[in-house]
This record gives sequence, C-alpha cells and structure tokens, in this order.
Amino acid sequence: MSSETGEKQRVQFRAPESVVQQADTLATVLGTDRTSIILSALREYLRDASHDDELKQELADAYYDDTISFDELKSVVGHEEAANFRVLKEQLDEGFVDEAAEELADS
Repeated sequence: MSSETGEKQRVQFRAPESVVQQADTLATVLGTDRTSIILSALREYLRDASHDDELKQELADAYYDDTISFDELKSVVGHEEAANFRVLKEQLDEGFVDEAAEELADS
C-alpha cells in the first residue's frame, strides 16, 4: 500500500464540468493546482467518513464477512479501531465455533 509521501498512483475519473470549474477557480485563488484541491477534498471526505458511526459499522460488517481485509479496514478507520474490530471478529468466530460444538453435542 502506498503512503501519502510514497508512491503515487494515477487515477482518472469523470466529473461534472461545474465541479471541475470550481476546483480550478479554487486552485487559481489559492495558487495551487486542480490536483491539490481534489486531493484535499478527498482527504477531508475520508477523514469525515472514518468518524461516521454508520459507515464504520458497514466497514466492520464487510471485514467480518471477509469482503475487505484488515489492512483495508485499517486504512479507513485507523489502527486502533481496526484492532478492536479484529478482536471482536475473533470473539465472534470463537463464539460461532462454541455454539456449533454445543449444537453437535446436544444432537
């Protein structure tokens, strides 16, 4: 995984012309370029998203279902929160195994 100061990856996307014009205008006023404006907006969005409880629950569910990896989860919610989700996942997995063992013993 590349860090903010490490490798860069080219990303292309289409955006409404009005959004691009707004980014260009801000870039001109701030003496920077469109890419810096878009990166700043994306960083802010990701920072806000990482504190959104509903989104964190969706990320946790995706991690519990093995849709995303621990590293992917960590990249959004941070190491400490991801570690908490990992502990809970392990406890849930152990609980499932215990429940299944009890059901087999009862049958």
